[in-house]
Amino acid sequence: MTANRQQTPMSDAHKSALAAGRAEGRAVRRYLEALDQHKPRRGRKRTSESIQKRLSAIEEKLGSADPLQRLQLVQERRDLQSELDREGKAADLTGLEAEFVNVAKGYSDRKGISYSAWREVGVPSDVLGRAGITRSG
Repeated sequence: MTANRQQTPMSDAHKSALAAGRAEGRAVRRYLEALDQHKPRRGRKRTSESIQKRLSAIEEKLGSADPLQRLQLVQERRDLQSELDREGKAADLTGLEAEFVNVAKGYSDRKGISYSAWREVGVPSDVLGRAGITRSG
């Protein structure tokens, strides 16, 4: 049997600190996800012209492809079209970066995250500098 324990109500300061922590966590998460999504890929960069050329080649092959090849070609076509759509939308991280800069120092201090850890996940050093996160701690 568990003892009945009265819960003490949370103070307004505690509630506001929790809300601030959640907001900071969201800002950090959104920025890191955007960085991850827009990081440079290995290999030769594809141009929109090379993607269009490959899409044309896929369209030509689709008519004579067996069912399994057709499935793979359709998926490749969808992937290439998605890549073209993403390419058209320039990576605008300025808003997310500004939010990150505003909260990163407090978040980093509270969570014990070092400068090197931020760098390892891809946060540029100039962004960390603007956030007030230094190598020395």
